[in-house]
Amino acid sequence: MAMKIAIINGPNLNLVGVREPDVYGSERLDDYLCRLVADFPNVEFTTFQSNHEGDLIDEVQRRGFACDAIIINAGGYTHTSIALQDALRAVPARAIEVHISDITRREPYRRHSMLAEACVATIMGQGLDGYRQAVKLAIAGGAS
Repeated sequence: MAMKIAIINGPNLNLVGVREPDVYGSERLDDYLCRLVADFPNVEFTTFQSNHEGDLIDEVQRRGFACDAIIINAGGYTHTSIALQDALRAVPARAIEVHISDITRREPYRRHSMLAEACVATIMGQGLDGYRQAVKLAIAGGAS
C-alpha cells in the first residue's frame, strides 16, 4: 500500500515563480510539484492550494483522516491562524511545515509560526527543495 501524502499550500503560493522571485525563486510551484510527484512514484500525493483560511482548514480535515502525512505551507496564515493549528492537531496525519524562505530572517511579524507546535518538523529556507526534504522526512517516518 502506497504512502499517502497531502501537500497543502496557502495564500499567494499560487504566485510562486512570479511573486518576489528574489525571495521565492523564479520556478512556478505547480511545475515543481509536478516533478516532485513524478520523482516519488510509490507515494500517492494530493496537492491543494487556496487563498482562503476556511478552505485550508476543510482540506486539513478532509485529508488528515485519509493520508499518512500532511506537508503544509500555510503562507501568511502561518503567523496568524490558531484555527489552522487546531485543525492540524485534530487529525491523525502528522504534519510537516514547509517555508520556501527562512521565516526567522524575515520581517518581525513573520518570525513566529502558529503552526509549528502542531507539526513534527519545520523545514525553512531551502527554497522549493524544502518540499522534497519534507517528503523524504515523511517517508523515513518523521511524520508517522
